[in-house]
Amino acid sequence: MKNDKHVLSIDAGNTSIKVGWFINGQLNSVNRFSSINLTEIENWLEKHSNYEVILSSVLSENVTEQLVLLLKKCLLVTAETDLPIKLDYKTKATLGIDRICNAVYAHSHSKTKQAVTIDIGTCVKFDLIDSSGLYLGGSISPGIDLRYKALNDYTGKLPLLSNKSAIHLVGTSTDSCIHSGVINGLRGELYTMMNEYRDLFPSLTFFMTGGDASSFELVSKNDIFADENLTLSGLYEIYKHNA
Repeated sequence: MKNDKHVLSIDAGNTSIKVGWFINGQLNSVNRFSSINLTEIENWLEKHSNYEVILSSVLSENVTEQLVLLLKKCLLVTAETDLPIKLDYKTKATLGIDRICNAVYAHSHSKTKQAVTIDIGTCVKFDLIDSSGLYLGGSISPGIDLRYKALNDYTGKLPLLSNKSAIHLVGTSTDSCIHSGVINGLRGELYTMMNEYRDLFPSLTFFMTGGDASSFELVSKNDIFADENLTLSGLYEIYKHNA
């Protein structure tokens, strides 16, 4: 409709650029583009440059500026942006904007005293926020692809493999042993971290997102919620706070 409010929420990540199209406050559609070849998204943004945009980017300053220049009304989220949460973090300037967006989403949707977002993508990121809106920090470790690549890069004979499905615990070949170590090792890391958070914070909710989150069957308890567009929705919360 002519008077509908359109806002683009753009999450420019290391692997892909996701664009969430919000109409009257509701996520209407999501488009995904490559972060390596920018031609496709540049063409798409030129056609939609009149919409209001909020942008989060972990890409280089030059690429980020390139995206901003295509847009007429763009709020680029930085460490200086007015946020609906407070950051209790020693190096605020180095805190990933995607982590901030995830924490904002968790704060606006959690009904418990604490909430943790788990973003499983290029890296695995845990982020903790409390009900007062205070962001407390978290952790970063390598994601699935980085783990496979590290084994290949830093050894002389181990091959570069890739797999994101369930794997037997006991490998019976070098390839299957690598698969078990990467997939089952990361699954064990996730379980252990989540249980330690539960021990520290009995009133807790987990929010899972990220391109590889579906590789792990963790959404089986009533304290875990999955949303593949969590970062986009967190960005939109920041837009509403600044509108």
